[in-house]
Amino acid sequence: MSKMPKNGLEGLLRPEDSILVLIDHQPYQFTNLNSHEPTMVINNVVGLAKAAKVFNVPTILTTVIEERGGYIMKGLQDVFPEQKPINRTFINTWEDPKVTDIVKESGRKQLIIAGLWTEICVAMPAIQAAGEGYDVFVVTDASGSTSVEAHDMAVRRMTQVGIVPINWIAVVSEWQRDWARTETANQLSDVLFDHGGASGIALAWELQLLATPAPQENQ
Repeated sequence: MSKMPKNGLEGLLRPEDSILVLIDHQPYQFTNLNSHEPTMVINNVVGLAKAAKVFNVPTILTTVIEERGGYIMKGLQDVFPEQKPINRTFINTWEDPKVTDIVKESGRKQLIIAGLWTEICVAMPAIQAAGEGYDVFVVTDASGSTSVEAHDMAVRRMTQVGIVPINWIAVVSEWQRDWARTETANQLSDVLFDHGGASGIALAWELQLLATPAPQENQ
């Protein structure tokens, strides 16, 4: 039976209840990434990681057999320079207690996952974690697959069991929720300037207009 996702305010992400797991953004996986432009996935996952740091959302970095598949991409490691990614042999991250113990100890139930590839390294832990009672969100534009079809089929499969697909801008917007929360709004704006694409450009333009003095009427 499918697990129905929560609705109402309970269905929205909250930074104090969220934990982020970033899976296998490594060279080997990128070489066969065909569902998305790799540059887009790189931009989006780094933006997501930076936003998680702004909101103090615990973030787990993990790789699979990094001695052959390569180290995690530099952009992610630079966001968390003090963190050594958990290097697994398990294909399914959720079978590695080094990962699941951290999640359980956090006490957080909103599990956000992004990774390569969607049909394997994202779908497997997402489906298992959903079965264990977590509210699972998959960031589809910070993930990718071997083909467009593989990514699409993976997302469809996950939604059938109540996993919520979401993009990274939606994640950070739900964390922020109110621009009056200035303790995070300014830092999040910096992330959007760097990684928000046209949204970041529009935000910079808006700030430019707000800072431009109104023209003076001729006396």
